[in-house]
Amino acid sequence: MPGIEFLVDALTPVNLLLAVVGVAAGTIIGALPGLTATMAVAVLVPFTFGMPPASALIVLGAIYTGAIYGGAYSAILLNTPGTPSAIATTFEGYPMAKRGDGDLAITLACLASVFGGLVGALFLLGLAPPLAEVALKFGPVEYFWLAIFGLTLIGTLSEGNMLKGLIGGCAGLLLSMIGVAEVGGDIRYTMDLKMLLGGVDVVSALIGLYCIPVLIDLVATPDPHLKLGNQIAGYRLREALSISLRSKVNLIRSSVVGTFVGILPGAGGSIASLVAYSEARRTSKRLTNFGKGEPDGVLATESANNATVGGGLIPTLVLGIPGTPPDAVILGALLVQGIRTGPSLFGEQSSIVYTFIYGLIIATLLMLPMGLLIGRYAFKSIVTIPKAVLVPAVGFLTVIGSYAINNNTDDVLVMVVLGIIGWVLNRLGYSPSPIVLGVILGPIAEAGFVQGYLIGGARGSVLAEFFFRPISMAVIGFILLSLFYPYLTRRWHMRRGVVSGD
Repeated sequence: MPGIEFLVDALTPVNLLLAVVGVAAGTIIGALPGLTATMAVAVLVPFTFGMPPASALIVLGAIYTGAIYGGAYSAILLNTPGTPSAIATTFEGYPMAKRGDGDLAITLACLASVFGGLVGALFLLGLAPPLAEVALKFGPVEYFWLAIFGLTLIGTLSEGNMLKGLIGGCAGLLLSMIGVAEVGGDIRYTMDLKMLLGGVDVVSALIGLYCIPVLIDLVATPDPHLKLGNQIAGYRLREALSISLRSKVNLIRSSVVGTFVGILPGAGGSIASLVAYSEARRTSKRLTNFGKGEPDGVLATESANNATVGGGLIPTLVLGIPGTPPDAVILGALLVQGIRTGPSLFGEQSSIVYTFIYGLIIATLLMLPMGLLIGRYAFKSIVTIPKAVLVPAVGFLTVIGSYAINNNTDDVLVMVVLGIIGWVLNRLGYSPSPIVLGVILGPIAEAGFVQGYLIGGARGSVLAEFFFRPISMAVIGFILLSLFYPYLTRRWHMRRGVVSGD
């Protein structure tokens, strides 16, 4: 374990101030629909060029971890993920808010984010080099099966209707294929429209499918957006701590899942939170509560997506391979600072990297008081603000968020069209989550499949390439378990009921 002198460096007044500012800025940016963690880090990178390397990394890490947590605010209060990694938080967070427990959901999200962030950062501090080797074991085929795993999970999580969930996932896959192919460069499904050559942007799809239907419903219904509890507390810390202690196994498992998924380049928080949510649901004794506002779901998703911060930095620092999109921006900032990533980084420039890691841990701890404070006022504002103000404000943010990604008005048009389609599909019982996950996982699945097929053909057996690699076999096992577990559980309960009746 690195020496105490690096912790002292991270605790200097300047670095503490940078951590506070970074967490606050990241949380606020992450809470705004469409302004992702990647965008938050990228926009503020130029301000770090004149800073010492360790201080620059601390502020970027603080912005990153704050933005991942901030995405939970709009996911819980508006059913609109502020960042893609908060998609699964809507499953339980928004139902909790609708029944008047939005303040509790935000407090749970804060506690889970801090816990998950600490687990990921501690893995980064103590086990970075050996864990980075795990990432190298994943080839194109493993990424293909990992993407399929994500799609099968979303099918089983679609509010009791697997068929509609899988149909939604397939629709998302079709959307992901619009434009130029990931491998080969073929142009597909563009209908001769130049605006579709670049494909459907993930953030535009996310904003459209989640946010526009909410805005339409807000305008169409006279009822208040969220129910008020007996009192607007803003946060319910004692109750949230009690629930978190009761669910400590769920928290630990989800944080470890988030860390290891974060290690895999390109996987990210959306996959991590989905896998963690599925495991929480599968092992819960309150299975029937899921989909109706179960706190364990919020704890699982928020601890997992914040654990990807530390997990994603492991391959970034040790191998120079970004684990998540924000890590790619941080890697660019490292290069600007003249820092060469690789195994030698932890020896030759240990003072910089370990000061940064300790600074990340401090920023994660600071997220608890700051997150509770910001969350309290965010909750009070959302539940008391009139619809006449809320709808135009959120509508304006959706337009700005979708436009700011590529500075392209075509993305705004795509967002509006998908939003209207999403509203219609909602009325027909189709959740937006499978569609958005299909858009996210589609390119990963396609690139992995095509590359795996070509590699298998060159080696003489496509079948062996896809089905007989050790990691692939393990992931396939999880896929089968996720598909058949509900059926097996139902059969087991039925048989047990018959035996009890006898």
